[in-house]
Amino acid sequence: MSGRPRIAVIVPAYNEADKIVTTLRSMPAFVDHVIVVDDASYDNTASLAASVNRVGLEVISHATNRGVGAALVTGYQRAYAIGAEITAVMAGDSQMDPEDLPALVQAVVAGADYAKGNRFAYVQSVRSVWREMPWLRLFGNVALSLGTKLSSGLWHIFDSQCGYTAANRHAVAVILAEPTFPRYGYPNDVLVRLALASSRVVDVPVRPVYGPGWRSGIRPSRVAWPIFKLLLRGGARRWRRASAEGSSALISNQ
Repeated sequence: MSGRPRIAVIVPAYNEADKIVTTLRSMPAFVDHVIVVDDASYDNTASLAASVNRVGLEVISHATNRGVGAALVTGYQRAYAIGAEITAVMAGDSQMDPEDLPALVQAVVAGADYAKGNRFAYVQSVRSVWREMPWLRLFGNVALSLGTKLSSGLWHIFDSQCGYTAANRHAVAVILAEPTFPRYGYPNDVLVRLALASSRVVDVPVRPVYGPGWRSGIRPSRVAWPIFKLLLRGGARRWRRASAEGSSALISNQ
């Protein structure tokens, strides 16, 4: 990567009419392309996003709601096609602090294939995530983070559900090489597949952002079992690959 890398940011959005303009206007000036993927919102998210006067802004709309994972795939496909060297993700609900974006980008510039936010590692206020994150989501995050460690073998990462990320073209190619889990299990799916591709994944501390108007579209009873099955499949793939590599090494040494 020579000189300043070409940077794109994907903004997946679903019914974020009250926050999308704030999110887009807070985007750092060093971002070259902003790709809003409206996942068939039934409010005016798309039109409000398109009204923001920013160079490099593009709005892509899904005809039907396909899930946040599918929205990200659409964004990654577009970012890859236009030659972005680093592609980041910032949600359309203003839950990701734009001041944290430079650190994620810098981690990729420094050699990581995929940098992801870790709200638990935010050192300015070590207790903040425990105070800010709703307790049910906190419990689910810790459980899924541990499950993702076991499935992927990425023992150094945590906060698996944090979608604040930055990826180089290698990582984006890995993500696009196979169908991605379309809904809320996409971060776990992506981490497992990046691990299988021997990608370098790093955690970057980011600030947890919640507020009185925050809402979550996650329904634990609906997502727990699909994500659990996804992690089991990922762990099985990693185990099979490790077994095959071990067998090949044994044969070559004989």
